[in-house]
Amino acid sequence: MDRAQKEKVVEELGQIFESSGVVVVAHYTGLTVAEMQDLRARARGADCAVRVAKNRLAKIALQGKPCVGMSDLLEGMTVLTYSEDPVAAAKVSEDFAKENLKFEILGGAMGENILDRAGVEVVSKMPSREELIASIAGCLEASASNIAGAIGAPASNIAGILSTIEDKAAA
Repeated sequence: MDRAQKEKVVEELGQIFESSGVVVVAHYTGLTVAEMQDLRARARGADCAVRVAKNRLAKIALQGKPCVGMSDLLEGMTVLTYSEDPVAAAKVSEDFAKENLKFEILGGAMGENILDRAGVEVVSKMPSREELIASIAGCLEASASNIAGAIGAPASNIAGILSTIEDKAAA
């Protein structure tokens, strides 16, 4: 790889570290090509990406970024799983690690927060962005129907009272 290619890789990695909601660092020693393809396919399905890069170039790309403390994790054969969604990459990595013992999660970063192994696991258990949006939409919908019911209830009560008065007057 010549200098221009290295500079391009450093720039790409810098963009990843800046724009990602979460970056997970893991060792992948011993994974077969098929297993790596499986990880990449799972990541694509969850709007994540997987990147293998030289640790030295990744450390250069981390300089000046909010997650610079993550550079200590970049030792050995590492792979980066990242996503804009602050939860998706952690979920994909955790699910993959449960099925593949050779895939060892080291930690990661969520913005300025450096995550250890336990931190990545906690993030993976959080609801995703889509789940939170659905939950909020459900709450708003329930509130709107409750308001409509409350507004409509007095009118039906008045109609019931008028009907009762009318029945008594007719009798």
